[in-house]
Parts: sequence; C-alpha cells; structure tokens
Amino acid sequence: MTQERKNAIVDDIMALLIQLTDEEAVAETKTKPVEMLTIKECTEVVRGLSEHTVRQLVAQGKVKYIRTGQGKRGKILVNKEDLVHLFA
Repeated sequence: MTQERKNAIVDDIMALLIQLTDEEAVAETKTKPVEMLTIKECTEVVRGLSEHTVRQLVAQGKVKYIRTGQGKRGKILVNKEDLVHLFA
C-alpha cells in the first residue's frame, strides 16, 4: 500500500469522524421523536400485515418493542421506524 493510499484512508476516516461529532447532526438526532405503534396501528401502516404476524415478529425479537403494563393485559408498542425498515 502506498503512502498516498494510506493518507487518503486517514483523510476519509477523519471526514467520517467530523460528521459523527458534528453538533448539528447530534442535535438533529436528539430532537427526532421515537414513534411507537400499537399492534393494530402496525397493520394499518404495513398493508397486508396481520396482528398475528406482528405478534410473531415481537416474540421472535425481529422488531423493537416495549410492553406497557404487566402480564397478558400489557399493551405492546412497536417501534415504527424498525417495523417500516423491516418491510422496506
């Protein structure tokens, strides 16, 4: 590997680090709210998806979720961005 190639790689890494530490990018990420959907709302966002399938995705750990409440009566809330990304 030539010295020029090494310098180019270091420059690329530095540019990426600058992008990652950019205050505007960090502030933009922090201000973006997380959208959570109920099981029924998930079926409305992704056409053709059944409630049973969403429950299976949750049980298999394929989508991020939280459970509000305790036991069987607890409501499952699924991360909208994660769900849409899975079917994109």
